[in-house]
Amino acid sequence: MSAPAHHLTRQIVIAMLAGMVLGVALNQLGAAAWVQTVLVDGLLKVVGTLFVSALKMMVVPLVFVSLVAGVTALSDLRALGRIGAKALALYLLTTALAVSIALGLAVGVGPGQNFDAGDSPATFSGKDAPPLTQVLIDLVPTNPVAAMAEGNMLQIIVFALLFGVAVTMSGKRGQHVLNLFGDLNTVIMHMVEWIMRLAPYGVFALIARTFASQGLDLLLPLAAYFLTLTAALAVQAFVVYPVLLKSLAGLNPLTFLKKMRDPAAFAFSTASSGATIPVTLHTVEKKMGVHNSVASFSVPLGATINMDGTAMMQGVATVFIANVYGVDLSLTDYLLVVLTATLASVGTAAIPAVGLVTLTMVLGQVGLPVEGIALIIGVDRLLDMMRTTVNVTGDAAVSCIVAKSEHAFDQATFDDPHAGSVEAAIQPATPPHTAA
Repeated sequence: MSAPAHHLTRQIVIAMLAGMVLGVALNQLGAAAWVQTVLVDGLLKVVGTLFVSALKMMVVPLVFVSLVAGVTALSDLRALGRIGAKALALYLLTTALAVSIALGLAVGVGPGQNFDAGDSPATFSGKDAPPLTQVLIDLVPTNPVAAMAEGNMLQIIVFALLFGVAVTMSGKRGQHVLNLFGDLNTVIMHMVEWIMRLAPYGVFALIARTFASQGLDLLLPLAAYFLTLTAALAVQAFVVYPVLLKSLAGLNPLTFLKKMRDPAAFAFSTASSGATIPVTLHTVEKKMGVHNSVASFSVPLGATINMDGTAMMQGVATVFIANVYGVDLSLTDYLLVVLTATLASVGTAAIPAVGLVTLTMVLGQVGLPVEGIALIIGVDRLLDMMRTTVNVTGDAAVSCIVAKSEHAFDQATFDDPHAGSVEAAIQPATPPHTAA
């Protein structure tokens, strides 16, 4: 089983690199109209869109079924409160660290100094974020079916938690429902594994089309901003998360990073933490040994509220825009950026284009023109792919830390380099893995 699992990962990496090469070549060579129509907006678009749609198709049933099964697996329902509190605290902590690191690097590098914004003023129109009271009210769905149809993850989580608790408290009758959800969880995980087998084709199409449309020319005027944010994201992924894993859970960071290759590739190609949930959940449970009782809650919650990469973008972008417009920010302003970006990661979780929404809020708090966002929006797609990769890595790291603290962690699975082979999908179904 080990060789096929590594073979799939290698195929995904090769597909990413090949897609980048093809995309940049098509962009630089100025492909003919028929190539753009037939290849870029035709074949590549269809394959990439179908792949993302297949992933999104699995998100709602996987989260709902897995979370219900996870809640019912807890012998002590009070543990659910501890798991939620720990996960939320760690997500807020990593976000605060992320934006602080980003601000520190940005202040040191100084992106935006001597930047030529052009003669015409840049314009950007941001969406208004809802008040915190409305966010809290919207946590409870008035129609659970509508919440599932709309993919409202926070409402789905709340309903699944309540449903799981009700199943647990229903005695023998609830046991029949529990058995059904256990079987459904196994079936859905097999469907996820099948989709993962198609990953090289989907990743290739998505990456190729992105680079064919974006190219690399956009990066040159914004090189300082782009490289500063890239460096900040690298520090978060390869320094902050490993340190937290080692210090709080005693886990080997290198083993963790190796097992994150598949979710990272999916997150990079789709630029969507939500679409990557099936792959992240599969990796955290099957490859890292986190029990379903923890993973089924922490991973969907993290995909909804954990935006470390987005917070880093806000920190670097704030310094960049301040330098472009010649505005000096005080220490109080920087502290305000850290606080606003951290709280906004929860408060605007359900808003589309959340990065731009929260950046609008941050800029408003420190008195910078919102129009400055238009200066960086050209390279935002490529950076968004990297930000999503960091976000997903944070989701997995927090899941491992929380699981280890709750004794819901299989160390043998984590240490096994061959655990969680996707090729297991062709084998007969096995009972779902639950907490002891």
